[in-house]
Amino acid sequence: MTRSLRQSMAWIHGWLGLLAGWILFAMFLTGTASYFRPEITRWMQPEQPANRVTGAVATQAAVDHLSRTGAGDEQWFIMLPDDRTAVTRVFAIPGAKAAPTARRRAPEQELDPRSGEPVHARETRGGEHFYRFHFQLQLPHPWGRWLAGLCGMFMLGAIVSGVVTHKRIFADFFTLRWNKGQRSWLDAHNVSAVLALPYHAMITYTGLMTLVLMYMPWPIVANYQQPADFSKDAYGFVFDDTASGRAAPLVAVAPLVRDAERRLGQRAQRVVIRFPGDAAATVAVSSGGASGLNARGGSVTYSGATGRVTAADIGAGPALSTAGVMLGLHTAQFAGPALRWTLFLLGLTGAAMVGTGLLLWTAARRRPNAAPFFGLRLVERLNVAAIAGLPIGMAGYLLANRLIPAAAEGRADAEVATMFYAWGGAALLQLARPAKRAWRELFALGALLFGAIPFVNAATTDRGFLASLRAGDGLFVGFDLAMVAIAAVLGLASWMAGRERQMTTRRKVRELAHV
Repeated sequence: MTRSLRQSMAWIHGWLGLLAGWILFAMFLTGTASYFRPEITRWMQPEQPANRVTGAVATQAAVDHLSRTGAGDEQWFIMLPDDRTAVTRVFAIPGAKAAPTARRRAPEQELDPRSGEPVHARETRGGEHFYRFHFQLQLPHPWGRWLAGLCGMFMLGAIVSGVVTHKRIFADFFTLRWNKGQRSWLDAHNVSAVLALPYHAMITYTGLMTLVLMYMPWPIVANYQQPADFSKDAYGFVFDDTASGRAAPLVAVAPLVRDAERRLGQRAQRVVIRFPGDAAATVAVSSGGASGLNARGGSVTYSGATGRVTAADIGAGPALSTAGVMLGLHTAQFAGPALRWTLFLLGLTGAAMVGTGLLLWTAARRRPNAAPFFGLRLVERLNVAAIAGLPIGMAGYLLANRLIPAAAEGRADAEVATMFYAWGGAALLQLARPAKRAWRELFALGALLFGAIPFVNAATTDRGFLASLRAGDGLFVGFDLAMVAIAAVLGLASWMAGRERQMTTRRKVRELAHV
């Protein structure tokens, strides 16, 4: 029989959502957590200072430190602190004539923005891990990004086909029936999809656009013989390819940062110094997404020997401005606290939309008094592993930060490994339990782990809830409250899973009694 357009779209919607659903759920959940990437990192490094200084002061302090420790370096990258980041991050590339001590030091350091001295905080990936996993999926470059992009394309196709499939989008916004089996899952899926449809379309499309140069490199290949030429035209950094070999002291950098902020009209976010101590040295100051919707911002390049402006990319062209806005919309670094929390909640609706869609697939194919077929059992187990197992892994990652000794070698990798061991262990554990019990027990385990985080934090640091409340440390107080809220949500999910199982059992008893 010939299918109608709506029937064809429904078929496409179901299979696109199923094939990419488990990865999309993980991408949505970790990507949503990434809205608070700097805050998570600060929580995972309780030793970080709470200094608040201007970008010019932080830059000069970092340059003074690097001048003492990095003589002969070829390039310095300085990422400046802002309202959400408490340290200056520096990355140094040693030159051919760099001192042996410079070659042995760690390539990336965290510095106190006021003094410029290294911050001796525990090694961790912090919130950066959730952010990177969100689009790299812990796979080698570039395969993780290719897989994430493929799933993003599936998601975009599912959104379009879902809109075509819906007959009553406005009515579905107000319809949510509880305890009705498949009907309830369909209502939950519709409400979570319709409630934040513009957000879901925006976040999926902009996510694809952030990596569009990797997926579609042909315009650059057709117009540029060398990728470096495109980078110069696109991003405005004008560097000499080689040092002059003539020594020249680096000018004071703080005035250059203040001048660049005045020209750009935004706060400086990054400073790149090439060939420090050489007559050909350059200092490039750029703004970024924390100061505006355009995540790429502009840049001003100065001579490091004279302080004279050599290049200024104040206003990018329409193509780069569009790309910058796409990236800014996706990462939302510009968002204030209220908007960030709103985006966080909208991101959770995305995870709920994907999760309820996966559950709806199994509910629609389960038949009363019939043994489930292999595909149904497989999807059901993968659903449990992804939806109930991933929160356990994320809680394990945060707990490992507090339980692994702060001075342990390789502790950042150990934290990441803990997340995947916990997630994998939960996925294997649920295979030994009936599926309905597995839902309830894994949700309960996730609630227990998230609920334990504030207590473990108080027991292992001096930044517990009461101490932070007395000190007026809103970040640590808010983090503990967020962990309790997540534990409550998972606890509610566990209770609802157990209640659904009880109702199913009662229905079967009534059916047998009727027979």
